[in-house]
Amino acid sequence: MILVTGGLGSIGSHTARALLDLGEPVVLTAHRSTELPEYLANEPGGRVVVEPLDTTDEAGFLDIGKRHEITGIVHLAAARYDLRDPVEYLRADTLGLLNALKAATVWGVRRFSVASSIAAYLGVDEVPLREDAPLPVVAAHQIPVFKKTAELFAALVGESSGFDAVSLRIGTIWGPLGPPDNPFTPLPRLLSAAVWGQDPDLTPPRPSACAEDGTDLCYVKDCGRAIALLMLAERLNHRIYNVSSGRLVRYREVVASINAAVPGANLSLPEGRNPGRPPDNYLDTTRLRADTGFRPEYDVERAAADYVDWLRAHDH
Repeated sequence: MILVTGGLGSIGSHTARALLDLGEPVVLTAHRSTELPEYLANEPGGRVVVEPLDTTDEAGFLDIGKRHEITGIVHLAAARYDLRDPVEYLRADTLGLLNALKAATVWGVRRFSVASSIAAYLGVDEVPLREDAPLPVVAAHQIPVFKKTAELFAALVGESSGFDAVSLRIGTIWGPLGPPDNPFTPLPRLLSAAVWGQDPDLTPPRPSACAEDGTDLCYVKDCGRAIALLMLAERLNHRIYNVSSGRLVRYREVVASINAAVPGANLSLPEGRNPGRPPDNYLDTTRLRADTGFRPEYDVERAAADYVDWLRAHDH
């Protein structure tokens, strides 16, 4: 079985769905709600198990291995992104990661994947962003600081303990169960406002949006499938993989797709590009495609339509 920490979140639950579709049962950890989303709820007995867990609890973490035969770990659980004290944020995330790595060592797993981020490339100028690019020592925000550190922690422990340690540099993800007020991208707010007939308010602290702004946007179902393929591949040639669509998506493309999916929404964005944004870039996904055969199944139009359908069915 594959253990997915943060397994009931947006990326975690879709990674679980993809693992199940590939024939792999899953154990999902959850810190708050333990309610399964409907796309995981009707599996035959034993294929999906939910374990309540605070990942900072080492004994509780290790105890899971006494009840289940865990062969791999996808570590997605993270401290709350709105924790303002960087010490508290780093303490919580570091404890969770160390406990996950300890469990991987004790259980003798084959592969351990940890969520990193496109933000790890902050300060890298090359286009597109490739996994072998040197990463500048930049401490602009606590999340990319931790993500870069987590990659090193995982590589060190994996090398000494004999398991594959894989760092997942994940792009900009949107889709079901994602927060409508994502602090890093305005696109979920635009879509949910269109569905619910609200004013798409993007005043600070919400991130702003202009038509020519862009990001490497990936639908969460594609993200989950990519992670599942990396977990189950017989052999991997690298320890760091970019996980995303592998192309720059302009916000005007997303707005056009939302308007097509929600007739009458008539969303619009200011022309041009936000002058305060750093240069837009995207992830090179050559490694991911070569080692797993991954290809995105959701272009922007299909993703927007699917996300709209899901929000309409969960408008409560």
